[in-house]
Amino acid sequence: MPKEDIELFLKEKGLTKKELPILKELDPVVPLINAKVGDVVKITRKSVFGGTYLYYRVVE
Repeated sequence: MPKEDIELFLKEKGLTKKELPILKELDPVVPLINAKVGDVVKITRKSVFGGTYLYYRVVE
């Protein structure tokens, strides 16, 4: 996510990066998406019941 989008998201939710769930640097997807330690990634998952869910993780 671009830095500006991260700052806006965190401000809207009243969170800090430290409060986000962690995506381990050793997770196999991290190099595939070119993520680096400290990056916030947005994960979109489809529900079996319809709709989509957004999840945010910080790479550590």
